[in-house]
Amino acid sequence: MNIRLEQPIDWHEVENLTREAFWNIYRPGCTEHYVLNQYRNNPDFIPELDFVMEEDGQIIGHVMFSKAEIVLVDGTTFPSWTFGPISIHPDLKRKGYGLKLLSYAIERAKAMGIGLLQMEGNIDFYRHAGFDLASKLRIHYHEMPKEEEVPFFLAQELIPGYWGDREGTYCPPKGYFVADENPEAFEAYESTFPPKEKLHLPGQLV
Repeated sequence: MNIRLEQPIDWHEVENLTREAFWNIYRPGCTEHYVLNQYRNNPDFIPELDFVMEEDGQIIGHVMFSKAEIVLVDGTTFPSWTFGPISIHPDLKRKGYGLKLLSYAIERAKAMGIGLLQMEGNIDFYRHAGFDLASKLRIHYHEMPKEEEVPFFLAQELIPGYWGDREGTYCPPKGYFVADENPEAFEAYESTFPPKEKLHLPGQLV
């Protein structure tokens, strides 16, 4: 197993991997591969934290990180970061590859001075990488009442004391909504991939 920075020659392979990994998971089809495609030109994108995982010379995993911010109770913003999509080849899920990839990336993020991460995900998985409910840090999710504990909204302070006793509200960076905001461009991009059946399945968010 090898983890390295993504290179331009990897882009199409990584986007196809991301498409395969997310297809029909959160919605019929998926948009994560288009988010990734567009994010590489986004000023929030962090190329130093854009990693692929290889096994026997084949790319089997990928993760990218993004700058973000939290709006504090006084209306000012506080710098933070997030990550995703994180993709593992469907045939290799639940074998520990995702945790190894994420743990490696988080250690690199710490070394860069990144102090706080928040993301949306399953706490049963992400607690193994050090995440807990963001509400425990008084970080609220933008679509929910502040007093509500959001089970899928997670956070981790990478540098002790970075967040302190602050309180604020997080909204995912706008770059994550690019497919919904530009549906025609997304459909044109999606048409460049082999057709796959879109299914409505229990548990999908959209």
